[in-house]
Amino acid sequence: MRQAILIPLVTVLLIGSCKTEQKKDTIPPEEELSMVEKVSRAHGMENWNDISSLEFTFNVDRDTTHFERHWIWNTKTQEVTGISMGDTITYSRSSLDSTAAKADAAFINDKYWLLAPMNIGWDEKNVTQEHSMKAVAPISKKEMQKLTVVYGNEGGYTPGDAYDFYLGEDMMVREWAYRKGNNPEPSSTATWEDYSEQEGLKISTMHKNAEGNFKLYFTNVKVSVD
Repeated sequence: MRQAILIPLVTVLLIGSCKTEQKKDTIPPEEELSMVEKVSRAHGMENWNDISSLEFTFNVDRDTTHFERHWIWNTKTQEVTGISMGDTITYSRSSLDSTAAKADAAFINDKYWLLAPMNIGWDEKNVTQEHSMKAVAPISKKEMQKLTVVYGNEGGYTPGDAYDFYLGEDMMVREWAYRKGNNPEPSSTATWEDYSEQEGLKISTMHKNAEGNFKLYFTNVKVSVD
């Protein structure tokens, strides 16, 4: 998983693809849904149109170090405010200059960790998907369903990357693997734990690696509706 340092907003674990959120006004019956749609729906996609703002703090603990940054996202106007290491930036995602683009790369990364099941739904036209009924999850070693999503080679901050989502029977993500450039071996793996539900969105607030020396988690999560 790539790491880069951006000043004043520090980008940690930049894995998200920069895609435009697409709202779905109607959702077909369950039997007509793709696997991506089933996973997105399980995490609350059908409630997204009601969401007006999303606020959260992205935290990373690695060994003895701690890093965090806070985001306030107006989902209707696409105005974003980021606060990190004492610096604050406010920008519009519809109009990015070079400074805002650096901040937006960090925002996309953090938002992807927070909302990956929704993001793959928004990005469905730009990805390929493959579903396996039985696969061994990388951390728990339990047998689960696996949904593999591979991004196209054009556009976004991390084109061509792949994600393996390991799913419970309820289509909720339990673990995932990130594979940079669709390489066969994972660049990183993490759990999806401690789900919290707000305004119909189901959000995993804790992610850990197998070794126990890495923890990525969310605090101060606040979802607002119109």
